[in-house]
Amino acid sequence: MRTDGRLARMLHVLVHMGLLGGRETSERIGQMLNTNPVVVRRTLGSLREHGIVESEGGRGGGWKLTRPLDEITVLDVQRALTAGSILTAPTSEDHPSCPVERASNRVIEAAHAAAEAQLVEAYAATTLAQIGSAALDVT
Repeated sequence: MRTDGRLARMLHVLVHMGLLGGRETSERIGQMLNTNPVVVRRTLGSLREHGIVESEGGRGGGWKLTRPLDEITVLDVQRALTAGSILTAPTSEDHPSCPVERASNRVIEAAHAAAEAQLVEAYAATTLAQIGSAALDVT
């Protein structure tokens, strides 16, 4: 199963943008992430819709943060990238009338809901400034 690495990749880019304090083009970000600038524009477009970044076209244009790193949480970025649950409960719908399948699904869903609540809490409590500080403390 392929994992979605957009959150980690966007946190990486956004923290760099905040630490460098300027604008970055889709082409430059694409080079940083080893991906196509079109993918960068699509992903950053979601962040723009959620008020995390803004863009300016033309010469000298590019992407920049709309607010300081200490005002953006990991949860803000996550919500901009993915609507709904962060964790998907791997339930079965093969035999919906089976009481064993329904009971198994309830256990899995409850465990995932509890894990989701803890994850949301941790993401909401972590700012991009904290990530930047942790990166600068590494020697």
